[in-house]
Amino acid sequence: MVCGLFSFLYLDYFWEEKVVSIPAAYIGVILIWSTTPLAIKWSGDEVGFLFGAASRMAISAVVAMLFVHLLRVKMPWHKPALHTYVAAGFGIYTAMLCVYWGAQYIPSGWVSVIFGLAPITTGVLATIWLNEDAMTVNKIGGALLGVVGLMILFGGGDSLHNDMMAYGVVAVLLSTAFHSVSAVWVKRTNDGIHGLAVTAGGLLLSAPVFLLTWLMVDGVWPATIPTHVAWSIVYLSLCGSVLGFALYYYLLHHMEASRTALIALITPVTALLLGNQLNDEPMTMIIVIGTAFIALGLLCYEYGTKLFNRRHFKNEVEVEIKK
Repeated sequence: MVCGLFSFLYLDYFWEEKVVSIPAAYIGVILIWSTTPLAIKWSGDEVGFLFGAASRMAISAVVAMLFVHLLRVKMPWHKPALHTYVAAGFGIYTAMLCVYWGAQYIPSGWVSVIFGLAPITTGVLATIWLNEDAMTVNKIGGALLGVVGLMILFGGGDSLHNDMMAYGVVAVLLSTAFHSVSAVWVKRTNDGIHGLAVTAGGLLLSAPVFLLTWLMVDGVWPATIPTHVAWSIVYLSLCGSVLGFALYYYLLHHMEASRTALIALITPVTALLLGNQLNDEPMTMIIVIGTAFIALGLLCYEYGTKLFNRRHFKNEVEVEIKK
């Protein structure tokens, strides 16, 4: 699968056409993002979350540069390109650092559910920063529904029965905010740079900072690395970072930032199911209802205006016909 998708990316570069279809890239990102939260949780088992994050980013940076070289992807170094790499690197470091820390204390499926708010935060920032579609009543209502869903999800019962769980939720919320800022920043500064080049540039800047962070905070090489931890780090390095980010920035280049973030509408459901089946994470009615509210809010946010306009247009046509 990895080789096949990278072959598509190569053809896209070589002929300068959209050989990777937008739906294929969209599905690829959904699959990767659905499995990433659980892999993040596993990658820190017995070795520490910083070791898991730093090793992932170091491997990812090497692999990304290798593919840039092998696939002959143009990687410019002019000022606007450097600005784009900084924007990508900022998002990779801040968002990943927060989510790796927070994932220690909450179920992996919750990580994806919280990231379900990314389309809303990204949309608000895109409205302010990119002059995309203005905030309408439907979008404001969708945002409120998303917040209500988050309150139901984490306020019902004893979901947050200790301080560390609450801190974990806050950390992932911060990760979502940093991710949205980076997405809009990249969208604003990227001027036709290949998605793989943006990925490599962002990783080149963020990987050394991750390693420095690990050295300053921990710096102790684990005595043993469990098999599932090693495979999680490798998977995250190849798919979660290089392939996932390349497809993600590919979508950002060809789609509106707010529409790209809609991927988070699907991944919470699949991530919750994976966490429940593979990691025995809870799937209570409160979690289902809260996730449903977030999904409804995202649907209202993204498509509410279009549905309203279509219904309004239909009513006008019916009135004219009756006349």
